[in-house]
Order: sequence, then structure tokens, then C-alpha cells
Amino acid sequence: MKLGFVSDSLGGMSFQTLLDNAARLDVSGVEVNTGGWSTAPHFDLETMKSSADARRHFAKAFESRGLEIIALNANGNPLHPTQPEQGECLKDTIRIAGEMGIKTVCTMSGLPAGRADDLMPNWVVSSWPPETQAILRYQWEEMLFPFWTEIAALANENGVERIALELHGNQCVYNVPSLLKLRAAIGSVIGANLDPSHLFWMGADPLVAAEALGEAIYHVHAKDTMQNAPVQAKTSLLENGSLMDIPARSWSYITLGFGHGEEWWRQFCYRLKMAGYDGWLSVEHEDVLLNSFEGLEKSIALLKGVMPVAASDFKPQAI
Repeated sequence: MKLGFVSDSLGGMSFQTLLDNAARLDVSGVEVNTGGWSTAPHFDLETMKSSADARRHFAKAFESRGLEIIALNANGNPLHPTQPEQGECLKDTIRIAGEMGIKTVCTMSGLPAGRADDLMPNWVVSSWPPETQAILRYQWEEMLFPFWTEIAALANENGVERIALELHGNQCVYNVPSLLKLRAAIGSVIGANLDPSHLFWMGADPLVAAEALGEAIYHVHAKDTMQNAPVQAKTSLLENGSLMDIPARSWSYITLGFGHGEEWWRQFCYRLKMAGYDGWLSVEHEDVLLNSFEGLEKSIALLKGVMPVAASDFKPQAI
């Protein structure tokens, strides 16, 4: 496995300073945010679209420090009913990835409105009342399948081999069954960006998810979640309070090791290996209480102690 981090984890730093710190932290690469819900402080999408020189200089900045570009990440809602720029960001990101020889693009599945004339995305998380099923039929059959058929063709045209969808709340693809449903319909270009932090707060088990996804795991975000048991006992894990008010929330994103200890992350890495995954672990720091660089540093240190790096070479002796 290889270790890196998401560029927005150090979003307050300049591009050059971020890369200098990546080299100092002794990681192998950086996953670059390109737009969507990110302001993409390290990636000028319009310039990168139009300028081959800009793309070369960008790649050279990584190469000169011995770093790789892990993936490009357009982490928005590409099926937002009133923000078509979100979907265009994904399409542009795929085209740029193709120009730069980057094989993996991370994104979200998208969350459409509940019907054609609605203006807001609608996430269905229960099977009743009956209108929930009509919403799901519209979202999947009329929106997701046609959109992702188009995106798969675009990826193929541009040499992008893997579209890694984050299993994320408020998206149509948010768990193992929904990822596999879209993959079955669209093809093997669709895979999972397995981020355990989201599965924790939705009540799933990332260790079981890794086994169930198997070869469909295309990328991994290393991010942790703390479940605040006294608050959860009163409010459940359905949480819509401020992300900044940690004491009042039933769950919060947190630095690796502060929600789940080293033993859990050791098991997670091993389960990934058992599932056949030997790719990137990309730390995504979103802990609002810890300093971003300190939190990233602690997360990287934890993963260095538990992630497998060298190839297996054990063979039973001939006795």
C-alpha cells in the first residue's frame, strides 16, 4: 500500500508549501481537489483545462519532490438539480486527468431532486411512506443510470480507468449495495472510494464493507469518526447540528486514532489486503478541534505503523 493525503487537508497552505510538507512528512503522494464542494485552492480548473504548460508545471512540482499525484477529486454533487456546474466540474476533471495520464478520479454518485420539477436534492433513507419508492425510481432510472452511462463513456474516451465513488451520506450511492447496484448497471469503471468515517456514522461496519466490496475498492480515504455516546443516546446518529460544535453532536469527524485506535486501523488495513486492495491510503483531515498539520501528522504516523508496504513473500517449506 502507499500513503498520501487529500490536498484540502492543508487547504490553508500554498501549493508549494503543501508539497514541501508532503515531502517532509515522507508520504508518497497527494490527492488533489479540483472543485465541487471544494474551493480547490491548489488547482485552477480553468487554467488546467486550457493550458498544457500549466499541466506540465503542476506535474513537475510533484516529480521534483519525489511525489505522485494520487488522483483528482471532484467531490461535489454532479446531479444537483440547480447547479449544473457541479457535473461539469466532474467532466472537466476527467478530461484533465486523461491529459495528465492520471487513471483514478474520485467523486460522488450525485443526488438528484425527488422529481423532475423539484429544486433541491432529496435523500431517501427509509422505505415508507410510499412516495419514497417513487422518488428512488426517478433518481435511479431517470437520472443516475443515464448520467453515469455518459460519464463512463467519457472516462473511456480519456483513458481514465477508475471512477472511485465515495460512500457518502446525502448521495444515492452511500453504502455497499448502492455502489454495487450502480457498478452492475454501468460497468467496472465504477468502484468505491472506501471511507470508513461515513460508514461509522451511518451504522455500517467498514471491515465487513471491505470484504463485501472486494475488487470494487478503487481508493481509500483514511478518516475517522468519533461517536459521542451520551449525545447519541438522546438524539440518535441522525445528526444535523453544526459541524463546528463537537460537544453537541452525536458524531464528528476526527483525527485518526482519536475515534478508533491503532488496533482498529491495523485490522482495517489487513481486511483491505484480504479483499485484494493494495492501493493508496489517502488521509482526509477534517477534525475541527486539532490543528490541521498536527492532525495530519498524527494520522500519517499511525498509518505508517499499521499499513502493509512490502510484498508478501512467505511460502511454506517443502517438508
